[in-house]
Amino acid sequence: MLFTPSRRHTGFDLFDDFFNDPFFTAPVNQSINTIMRTDVKDDGSSYLLDIELPGFKKEDIRAELKEGYLTISASRQDNTDEKDTNGKVIRQERYSGSCKRSFYVGEALKQEDIHAHFENGILKLMLPKNAPKTVEETPRYIEISG
Repeated sequence: MLFTPSRRHTGFDLFDDFFNDPFFTAPVNQSINTIMRTDVKDDGSSYLLDIELPGFKKEDIRAELKEGYLTISASRQDNTDEKDTNGKVIRQERYSGSCKRSFYVGEALKQEDIHAHFENGILKLMLPKNAPKTVEETPRYIEISG
């Protein structure tokens, strides 16, 4: 944090400088742009999606196809307890978070047409371009290997 002299007097104005820190002035949605970054590639016969999900395990992730929308969701809960030698808690932290993103892939795709693999924090999906023209009526989860 950089302290600059205040306009009102020659001393430092701690509160003005403190609340002008980027922590307080950065847009709220800034962190949303870094969650689930997705690269979409066209290899000619299919679309390849690479979705970044750092910190998540395969068990935390769901891929669902319903009414032409492919929805990727991930949720995680952590509970960290540290105790001293007498069993007294010296630190206790909890984290709960989730993220979700949907892509319209068309109503011709079925769950069986989509292949998914998760490794090293990246979910890789392969969606064929030319799928049979049938509509998936009920939501079904896509198996993720890894």
